[in-house]
Amino acid sequence: MDRLKIPAHICKGDAVAFISLSGGRAGDPDMLPRYELAKARFENEYGVKVVETPNALKGNEFLYTHPELRWADLEWALTNPEIKAIVCNQGGDDSYRVLPYVDTNIIYDNPKILMGYSDVNTWMAVFANAGVRAYYGPNVLTPIGQPGKFDDYSKEAIRKALFSNEIIGEIMPPEAYTKIEWNDKINPKKIKWEKHEGYSIVQGTGMVSGRLFVMMPGPMNQIMGTKYYPSKEYLDGAILAIEHGKPYGDALAGFHNLRAFAASGIFDKASAIVTGKLDDLSRYYLQKVINEEVHREDMVILENVDFVHHTPMTVFPIGALCEIDCDRKSFSILESGTR
Repeated sequence: MDRLKIPAHICKGDAVAFISLSGGRAGDPDMLPRYELAKARFENEYGVKVVETPNALKGNEFLYTHPELRWADLEWALTNPEIKAIVCNQGGDDSYRVLPYVDTNIIYDNPKILMGYSDVNTWMAVFANAGVRAYYGPNVLTPIGQPGKFDDYSKEAIRKALFSNEIIGEIMPPEAYTKIEWNDKINPKKIKWEKHEGYSIVQGTGMVSGRLFVMMPGPMNQIMGTKYYPSKEYLDGAILAIEHGKPYGDALAGFHNLRAFAASGIFDKASAIVTGKLDDLSRYYLQKVINEEVHREDMVILENVDFVHHTPMTVFPIGALCEIDCDRKSFSILESGTR
């Protein structure tokens, strides 16, 4: 993982492509106003020009029917010399259907920023297989298009990871968080924000470092058995970011997902796990799998880090060297996100 090509950072005036690699809701009539709002926010905040890939706004039904055109859009953005970075409009559950059309040589020969989260995790694995760093972070529709405002925490995370070649450093928790809000007509004052309680250590001591890889259960279980699913050898010493439990799913479903991961061997050689906020049952199941079934009582687990399905969220550069300090309950990225 330490040999991944690192894309160049974005500069003011650059063109950034917005793409629909999984779901295509950004192009549906009821979602277009939200898309346009997010586009304007991104352009105004970073001084870039946003362009849509050719099929990005053709709607959810059309893009479901034509997975080959989703790959065609990515190829278009990668090989277009005017495009400097690519941001996904949304997640979904459908990226795996694009895999038969993928040419990893095109990704390797044209290393560019690709950012998104949720089902876009499939593309983190595809880019890693191709030998290029991708970025697990905000999608266009959320949190960039979150009703009310584009929050400062997510803004700065994007700026540090994608618009700079300086070391990212310690990732501090936000002051507050809220659920993903899909009701665009809601009064922003009625959006409930909860105080962030900071990071906590579920288990482990001392300091641990490793290269970062994100493993979302839904998309990663869909590609298990393909060449894109990372092997335990590839993840030797890695810090695994796993969204487990609510709001991603219920505790029992999370238990089954963790067991699938355990069966694949990814926990055997990893050095640590980073996860979001856990309820008691989800925390119990996580420790049960790691300690009683995988027998990794030594594995550090850091809880309540903000890469999960809520607002705000940080940006995780895949393959970046990271560090967890259990005494300080801190998480740091020891490299720049881009070059």
